[in-house]
Amino acid sequence: MSSTSQKRKKIQKKFKNRGYNLKFDALDEILVFADQFPDDDDGEAIDLLLDNLQETHKSSTVDAESVRGLINRLLGAHNAPEEPTTSASSLAIIDAFLVPKFGYDSVKKKFNEHTSSLPIHGEASAKTALYRERFMLLSQRVSRAEHFSRPAFDAEMSQFENNEISSIQSLISQRGRKWVMGVISQLEDGHFYLEDLSASVEIDLSKAKITTGFFTENTIILAEGEMQVNGIFQVITCGFPPLEDRDKTLKAHSEYDFFGGGTLTKEEMIKLADLERQAVNDTFVILSDIWLDDEEVMRKLETVLDGFESVETVPSLFVFMGNFCSRPCNLSFGSYSSLREQFGKLGRMIGNHPRLKENSRFLFIPGPEDAGPSTVLPRCALPKYLTEELRNIIPNAIFSSNPCRVKFYNQEIVFFRQDLLYRMRRSCLVTPSSEETNDPFKHLVYTITHQSHLCPLPLMVQPIIWNYDHALRLYPTPHTVFISISNPARNPPYN
Repeated sequence: MSSTSQKRKKIQKKFKNRGYNLKFDALDEILVFADQFPDDDDGEAIDLLLDNLQETHKSSTVDAESVRGLINRLLGAHNAPEEPTTSASSLAIIDAFLVPKFGYDSVKKKFNEHTSSLPIHGEASAKTALYRERFMLLSQRVSRAEHFSRPAFDAEMSQFENNEISSIQSLISQRGRKWVMGVISQLEDGHFYLEDLSASVEIDLSKAKITTGFFTENTIILAEGEMQVNGIFQVITCGFPPLEDRDKTLKAHSEYDFFGGGTLTKEEMIKLADLERQAVNDTFVILSDIWLDDEEVMRKLETVLDGFESVETVPSLFVFMGNFCSRPCNLSFGSYSSLREQFGKLGRMIGNHPRLKENSRFLFIPGPEDAGPSTVLPRCALPKYLTEELRNIIPNAIFSSNPCRVKFYNQEIVFFRQDLLYRMRRSCLVTPSSEETNDPFKHLVYTITHQSHLCPLPLMVQPIIWNYDHALRLYPTPHTVFISISNPARNPPYN
């Protein structure tokens, strides 16, 4: 392989690790730039270019025009190569459609990254793969749980009570209480089944003692029970797969970039951790349901911006989550030109606060009723037609998907705008347990963290793009998850 080819691959990898899609014309420009530093074997010049690019360029796609001016500025600055830099940005925004996809290989006991392009409209096999990959992800996690892992020696020597998980297919030939793991599904109207990779069995949850959480179709559970003579599995106890400590997950899969922020060396992580400890004044401001067509909302938003304009250190990031209109932007919505003007008005409002405009970033995440191709998850960013004027006024504005991931130094943060609590309560198969808590939000948190998924609802309740279901995973468990719901007081009865 030629040195030029190796250099091209190295540059493409660096940009991919930062979440950028590099066009060929931009790659040619960067190669010319890199050739100015023949002794730079560590790629510090490219790291410097990337650090500066992330401060000025908000799109995930990089073309020649995006880098040409920046390269000229860096080459013209006499002391630019000597300035101290860090090889990883303090703040990276990861769009859901750029999140790496990994599938678990149960034979080789490892994850494989899907490297080819993923179509939005998947084939029928992609829907089957969605359920299989969710199950395999949790199955390999459970295999490391002390209470469900198969002991290497005599079970009596273990300090934990061992509960070996049986396949559903094996229930036909076994008697007595057994533990099984599977996905709750409704294969017939009014009849619920538990499915794993081997078979399915009808279940009876009427006498089951359940743990905290919302038990809906599509959730994966561990159930203890016994086969009845009528072929129904009578569930005695059931709960979600046990949650694994984040550090334990990272130790088992240290070589994989599940989050999408790029893989870092140990030295880079230590350096970022040190910088994070020093960044005591960095703050995020998170707002939801900013109705641009509501004068009262806009007056209150301006009051908020006025307050932060006057503080000593302005926030690093403003997160604006939808909905951005008081009315659903569906087929009957005929005021898109008006909404475009209102986004421009918001841009001018932010522009009237020069310290915020200069030093803060503004992240826009669409809501479930905002303009877009459909209500399917993940949702793409707001249409450029609506946001063009705001983009021109506020260069630090970033328009991303829903959900959206943010890497802040070493912290992994997920933002999600969805009326999830309401839908989960409406979709419950059994009334949630009140033994540990009566707080519906705690049940929601327990559900999504133990399922390692932001939206484990039936696809008929909340459609998901089959090929991008991985963008909703919470694995390893991130440091922080922000879920915005429009009306937490709305409290429907359980089904």
